[in-house]
Amino acid sequence: MGLTHSADGTPIAFETAGGGRPVVIVNGAFSTGRDAAAIAAELAQNGFLAVTYDRRARAGSGDTKPYSPEREAEDLAAVIAEVGGSAAVLGHSSGAVLALFAASVGVPVDHLFLSEPPFHFGEDEPPADLPERLQGLVDAGRPADAVTTFQLEGIGLPPAGVDQIRQSAMFAALTALAQSTVYDAALTRELSSPTPAMLTAAPAVVLCGVDTFPFLSAAAERLAGLMPGAELVIVPESVGHRVEPVATARIIAARLGGAAREL
Repeated sequence: MGLTHSADGTPIAFETAGGGRPVVIVNGAFSTGRDAAAIAAELAQNGFLAVTYDRRARAGSGDTKPYSPEREAEDLAAVIAEVGGSAAVLGHSSGAVLALFAASVGVPVDHLFLSEPPFHFGEDEPPADLPERLQGLVDAGRPADAVTTFQLEGIGLPPAGVDQIRQSAMFAALTALAQSTVYDAALTRELSSPTPAMLTAAPAVVLCGVDTFPFLSAAAERLAGLMPGAELVIVPESVGHRVEPVATARIIAARLGGAAREL
């Protein structure tokens, strides 16, 4: 485990596996760097330096207020600086939005792999005041309610499913990430649609699995169509808004020249 510091002084924890061309993995909501261990291991097997990190307000990383997407882009820049100065980036869900934004503001990303980014393109948006209400719940000592509110209003999970998660053994780990839900909600509100600069940020592959949220499938197709030269790749092994490690690593290796491991 390594530790770097973002431009605003926030400590950012990261970990590497393997060796070769760096590929940094940027996770989505309710996840830490550890949750990307399986895809990191596959990338390492394919000849890459796989880099995972804890986004701010998660696990081993710190937090500095006020939040902004620019500050999260600086976090990614700090990690990339530690592992070679430029990198390919695999972003999943809100991590894909962050990766694309970071590339657009000058973070040295040489290739983007964008897995199911939750762009709404101005349609069926979550409530505009969601980040502020989530912060209010966290500040009031109600992190569990912040988690469930984000699941209901930010993600769109059904109430019965949210109730089931709240009763499960995993809920304590989600509650520990309550502050990060504020930031995911703010990031995706501010970048509900990609900016013009984001559409030309770097060579991009847009990834989409199956049996995912319909708006994510539509967003992936729309984004790929808006980005000149972008490639849309359907990954049937990735099911239910999850990144399947072996298939995804194989796709990345094929595009970056790694030693793609056979399934």
